[in-house]
Formats: sequence, structure tokens, C-alpha cells
Amino acid sequence: MNAVIILLAGIAILIAAYVTYGKWLAEQWGIDPSKKTPSHELTDGMDYCPAKAPVLMGHHFSSIAGAGPINGPIQAAVFGWVPVLLWVLIGGIFFGAVHDFGALFASIRNKGQSIGEVISETMGTKAKKIFIIFSYLTLILVVAAFASIVANTFMATFTESGDIDYAASAANASTAMISILFIVISIVFGILVYRRNAPLGVSTAVGVAAIVICMVAGLNFHPFYLSNKVWMVIVGIYILVASVTPVWILLQPRDYLSSFLLYFMMGVAVIGIIGAGLTGNASLDIPAFTGFTDTLAPTGASLGNMFPALFITIACGAISGFHSLVGSGTTAKQLDNEKDARPIAYGGMLIECALALISLCAVGYVWQRYSGGELVVPTNVFATGISEMCATIPFLKGAQSVIFSMLVLAVSAFCLTSLDTATRLARYMFQEFWLEPGEDVKDAEGYKKILTNPYVATAITVVLGVALGMTGYANVWPLFGAANQLLAALGLMAVATWLAKMGKNNRMFFIPMAFMLIVTITSLCQTILKNFGNVTAGADLMWSVIRLVISILLVVLAIVIAVDSVKTLKSYNSQSHRN
Repeated sequence: MNAVIILLAGIAILIAAYVTYGKWLAEQWGIDPSKKTPSHELTDGMDYCPAKAPVLMGHHFSSIAGAGPINGPIQAAVFGWVPVLLWVLIGGIFFGAVHDFGALFASIRNKGQSIGEVISETMGTKAKKIFIIFSYLTLILVVAAFASIVANTFMATFTESGDIDYAASAANASTAMISILFIVISIVFGILVYRRNAPLGVSTAVGVAAIVICMVAGLNFHPFYLSNKVWMVIVGIYILVASVTPVWILLQPRDYLSSFLLYFMMGVAVIGIIGAGLTGNASLDIPAFTGFTDTLAPTGASLGNMFPALFITIACGAISGFHSLVGSGTTAKQLDNEKDARPIAYGGMLIECALALISLCAVGYVWQRYSGGELVVPTNVFATGISEMCATIPFLKGAQSVIFSMLVLAVSAFCLTSLDTATRLARYMFQEFWLEPGEDVKDAEGYKKILTNPYVATAITVVLGVALGMTGYANVWPLFGAANQLLAALGLMAVATWLAKMGKNNRMFFIPMAFMLIVTITSLCQTILKNFGNVTAGADLMWSVIRLVISILLVVLAIVIAVDSVKTLKSYNSQSHRN
């Protein structure tokens, strides 16, 4: 198969979907540009802060993207390019983008509060608390994993004698220095745009130039050679501060500027794929379909059967529950106008789909080395495939190593972006758990006043996340894929139920929410059987028991909320028929 055909045909389908289906959804739900959004109605200078559409798109896209649309399609490519392509396009257009758009819309019509509060309004406090517990635990796992990944990316390598291996640590030290400089640039950008009213266009040009300068500086000057534990503590302190500072100081400007790294990465990839096509080097070795079971297992561990593995593995590139938390968490509190909801939420998801297609082309280009187990780390697979395609273009022939390094750096930069967004979202969830319907943080009294304090809620989240990151998140991380997709199913149910209450068309949610619920419960049941077998055999006993218990709890929670959702939907349908 030709990479250019996959990319251009896929992008054309995504654009057509945005123009037609996305527009139809906005009309069905009643997007109203004249309606006041929560960012204006509840402005507090900290969480609720109107953002210009390009800035908010940068935040939203940076937060939901990360490495997800790269890792998933590359890992799922063991089933062939056809299953991956179909799920990215069908899942992205009719599942993921609907999920993201619906979550953001429901939130802005509910004071910018999370999906948990939307559930509370339609299904009651019990369902809300179950959803928030589930979401909070998922976010703690994200914080633990991403804090560990960032610390590993920054840490120094030590010799057997305990001395720092400066040569082996240089790349990590450079990444750490660039990340620190990037934070400083973001703060300056935020002050210029939001406190000095500098033109966004001029500030953006200066900011992008500053990114280039800080990258050059970081590559040549990187004095920080610290251990993993020290970096874990530093990262913990950073997210503690970043998650309680006003969004305009760091979150908005940093994510906006970060998005240009992602746009750059995607731009380079498109040039590489099309350029390889023009030079006759865009043919992919990857089979169209390899079978219903992963027998290749490049990493040494098989994904198992295509159902449900394909739909669990490809998350951010098609549908991801984490997106509903971002949309109804930080994005909804910054949306300036309802007309921006479609491009940011529906459009943002489709851009992720395009990145997933690029990832498919990248793994297809180096397929023999990937399927043979020679090249298996998704980030390296992506960077190698794209940089080698770029190298087929005459004027980029000598830039392969530079392009490879830039792509790896761009991917790693988003781990830190997603990390403090996840921390802020977890703080929102923790605060909302203690509040009654209609109650605000300012109304809380007694112990609730303490627990809903943003500093207390953030400190608890950071301590739990960093502690888990230091002690063993990897032992429960395999559950994240199913938990994340289960969160998507619950998010779809929540929005569908809320739309029914509002008397709006919600039929577009029925198939996606039923399908995702079946997929995730199937995956979790497989995990339960596997870990039950481990327990009876006495293998990895403690963590097998923990994974077994968590899996069972997730299934029970999902069934409880699903039953409540179906009952509520039937109730609202009966009311509409009587009316």
C-alpha cells in the first residue's frame, strides 16, 4: 500500500466529516454563539478565564494528544493496516469526535463543571460519586505514569561506581533544560498577552522564535544531572504549583506554544510522506490484514485477539475517555464562545486522527524492523519512519538524524503538558466529590471546606500520584487502557442521558456507548480470568490480587452506571412520549 494514498484519502474523509457531520451535530444540539459561556459568567482569574480560540485549541489539543495517537496505532499495526485505518476513521468521526464535542457542550451548559456533575444532574448523586471515584483513580494512574516517564526522560545515567556518565546522560539533560526554559518562555508569553495586551500574532511569532532559541540553548548548555528520585520530587513540586496557578500564567500559554511543536511534527511528517511518494519511496511493507490474533508480538507480549485489543490499544487516535475529562475540566472553563466548541472539540479529535494516520504510515515504512522485533519503542518507530521518509527527499537527505531528534523531543514534550493538566483535572474531581448538587466550593463548610480547598486537593493528588509513580504504577498500568476506554463509554452515556433530559437528539450516542461498554467489559473480564489464574498458580501474588480486585470493581461500577443510565433514558423517553 502507498503511504500517500492512506494519508491524503484519510485527511480528505476527516475534513468532509468535520464540514458535514460536525456541523449537523452542532445544529442538532443547538450551539448558540450568543449564549454566555461559563468563562465569562464565572470568571475568577484562576480556573475560569476566557481564552482566544487559537490559544484554547493549543491547550486542548496538547492535553488530549501527547503520545497516545502515536503509540496506539503503531502497537495495533500487528493486525494490519486495514483494521487500524478503519477504526481510526470510523471511531474518530462517529465515536471519539462525538464523545469530545458532546462532553464539552454538556459541560459549558452546566457551569463548566465536569461530566461527574452532568451525571449528578441526570442520574443522581450516587452515580456521580461512582463516576468521580473511577475518574479520579484513573487520573492518579496518569499522574503516576507521566511523572515517572518525565523523570526517566530527564534523569542522569550513573556508572557502576556511582559516578555520573555525562556522555550517556547528555540527551536527557538537554531535554530537561529545554523543558525548564520552555516553562519560563510560557510564563513570559502569558504575561505579555493577558496582562500587557500584546497582539497574539506578534506574541506567537516571538514565542515560536523563543522556542527555537531555547532548544538550541538546551542542546548546548545542560548543567542538570540529577537522579530519577530527585527529578520525581522536582516534578511533583512543579505540578503542585502549576495546578493551582491561574490558567493564564502557565497552562494556557504553555499548551498553546507546545501545540506548535506538535504542528511542526505533523508538518514535517506530511512533507516526508508526500516527498517520499514523489520520489517513489512511499510503498509500505505492512500487510493489509494479518489475522484476528496477534501472532507477531514484536515486543515479546501478544496483544491477543483483535476484539477487543484493537479498540483498547488505539485510544487517543479514535476515542479516549481522558478527552471527556479535559473537555469538561479545563477547556470548558476557558471557552470564549460556543461557536468555538466544534473546531476545538470535534475538530481537535479529527486532527488526532490525522496524527494516528501518520503513525500508521511511519510503522508501515519500517514494518520489517518492527515486526521482527528490531525496532519496537513507538516513539522511535515513529521518528525513524518519518525521518527516513524525509531523507528520500533530495534537500533533506542529510537531515535525517536532526529530524529524528526533533521528533523525539516533540513527543516527549507532551508528557509534561499532559501531566499537569491531569493533575488539575484530578483536583477538580476531588473537589466535586465532596459537594452536593448545586453546591459550590465557596459554599462548603466544616471538613468539606478543608477537602475542597484547591491547595489541599492538589497536594493530596500529587502525593498519591508521585508515591505511586515511585513504587509501582507499572504493575497496574496494564489496566489503564481498559479503564480509559470504559471512561469513554461512561462519558457517552452521561452526555446521551443529559441530552435526553434537555429534549435534544441523542441517538448518535447509542451505538458508540453500547459498543465501547461491550469492548471494555470484555477486556476487563479477560484480565480477571488471567489474574485469577495467576493467583491460583501463586504467580506475582500481591499484584495479581490487586489487579484482580481493581478489574472486578471496574466491571461492577460500569454495570451500575450503565443500568442507571438505561433507566434514566427510558424515563426521559417515556416523558417525551407523554408530552
